[in-house]
Amino acid sequence: MTLGWAHVLLALVALQRLSEVVYDRRNTRALMARGGREFGAGHYPVMVVLHTAWLVAMAVLTAPNPPVLPGWLALFAVCQVVRVWCVVSLGPYWTTRIVVLDGAAPVTRGPYRHLRHPNYLIVALEVPALPMALSLPWVALVFGILNLVLLAHRVRVENAARATLTAHNIGSTA
Repeated sequence: MTLGWAHVLLALVALQRLSEVVYDRRNTRALMARGGREFGAGHYPVMVVLHTAWLVAMAVLTAPNPPVLPGWLALFAVCQVVRVWCVVSLGPYWTTRIVVLDGAAPVTRGPYRHLRHPNYLIVALEVPALPMALSLPWVALVFGILNLVLLAHRVRVENAARATLTAHNIGSTA
């Protein structure tokens, strides 16, 4: 098997995701130690499998040096910058899980000042953008649709968790 720029890019994306898992685990442990509660744990393994399969599918199906599609590659690059902005903005509250902490005010800095779920928007864009940059339209379509279905569920779970937190806080102060 010949390795090319596409495989190097995918290896870098995989390393980024693995570093996020390390950061997630640290933040999740800290939040749980402070009384955080996880919501939607049942769909978390599905998310891990989906994103792992996305990377594996691209690694297996891409040509080592596919034609560069600069627009898609640029979109993916911009998504990575905004992804980092989301992580930095959430700081110790950033996790790949849905963990809520009673008494913690919602983060309203960075991209969260403008959107309620900017990280989910980024994921919705990057999942099809990277395979399109690698000339893999079927991977973009299949994983893009599956990811949107999962994200729709995740947003509902997170919004319900926030509502529970708000109702709990309102009830405790009345």
